[in-house]
Amino acid sequence: MKRAGQKVVAGTEAPGTSQTSKKQKTSLHGSGFGESDPCTSIDWGSLPHHVILRVFQFLTLVDRARASSVCRRWNEVFHIPDLWRRFEFELSQPATSYLKSTHPDLIQQIIKRHADHLQYVSFRVDSSTESAEAACDILSQLVNCSIKTLGLISTAKPSFMNVSKAHFASALTVVFVNSKSLSSIKIDDTPLDDPSLKVLVANNSDTLKLLKMSSCPHVSPAGILCVADQCHGLKELALNYYILSDELLLALSSEKHVDLEHLRIDVVSENPGQVQFHTIKKQSWDALVKHSPKVNIVMYFFLYEDEFDAFFREETPVTHLYFGRAVSKAMLGRIGMNCPRLIELVVCANGLQPLDDELIQIAERCKNLTAMGLGECEVTCRGFIEFVKMCGGRLTQLSIMEEVLIPDSDYSLDRLHLEVSKHLGRMWFPDMMPTW
Repeated sequence: MKRAGQKVVAGTEAPGTSQTSKKQKTSLHGSGFGESDPCTSIDWGSLPHHVILRVFQFLTLVDRARASSVCRRWNEVFHIPDLWRRFEFELSQPATSYLKSTHPDLIQQIIKRHADHLQYVSFRVDSSTESAEAACDILSQLVNCSIKTLGLISTAKPSFMNVSKAHFASALTVVFVNSKSLSSIKIDDTPLDDPSLKVLVANNSDTLKLLKMSSCPHVSPAGILCVADQCHGLKELALNYYILSDELLLALSSEKHVDLEHLRIDVVSENPGQVQFHTIKKQSWDALVKHSPKVNIVMYFFLYEDEFDAFFREETPVTHLYFGRAVSKAMLGRIGMNCPRLIELVVCANGLQPLDDELIQIAERCKNLTAMGLGECEVTCRGFIEFVKMCGGRLTQLSIMEEVLIPDSDYSLDRLHLEVSKHLGRMWFPDMMPTW
């Protein structure tokens, strides 16, 4: 078979089974081309643009670049604007990262020819300062962009945090000023600061709908309050607890503001026993829920047991709670008393005291609870069955490690799964610890 004349034949006959001459073409199974005439031949170089474009969308950037060298037609498709609306730059140092880095020459080609086409852009970098600085350099060149979504993703710390604040702020300013239509921003673990947020608001206040900026130590409560005051279309917000304030919740509850859909709060302590957490007034929470009755309030806790004192002393409208470290029985008791909107609860660890009473109280008072996960905790089989019985079929997710459950005189583990399955209305087994 001559390579120069190779074409594709659409039909049901497998390659190599035809009795035709050496000019026989390769079969294309299930392609849909030429179905009305099995003998119709298709030349890959003459495929319609929209078909080649669809193929390119499934390729990695490297394979896409290689495919563009097949012929002039494929190279034309490689530069169609639709192909460059969504793009992820991968930047890494070969000696320290598993990421497959985007080649610098290709980056420059993209910036030169497609900066004004980029709309959904993310930067995935490894932990090296060099990769983060390279990402900032690329951002600084996007002067003709009209980006709608921007993501800065570090696969490991410190990355962007090691870049000078001035360099990072200057790069972001280019995007914030030139885009004018940013709707979604995710920039966790970065040196983002209040002046940068003011630039963002000044140029994108009418379009911003989602802002995720956890672990940005240079942002103050005043900086995030500026966003809430001016970006009335904001629907999703993720931030650290230290910049959450009564003023922020009230700003999100103003008549001008749309209904907030999702509020994520990360409560993190880096220095055990040295962080004093402020309290949020019940009136502020009430104002938010009154204004946005369907809002999901998600809280992730990474605290030590002696740091929980400020939380859940009074009613709090949290819907999803995740505890990444040990949490005391007393804390779980307060959750049962003061979190009536709770939908999901995940406790990674508690200690060696059975949580029967606390779980039963949660089942009694948290009428919306549909998901529960317990890790290194203890619950008697009888207490656990009582909890499930009270919740019933509304428990759509129930993940309990087998080691959590303590057999008692009433129930063995074998009988427990039957009883729990009966009350849930579906077959259920506790999770097993892998043995490998």
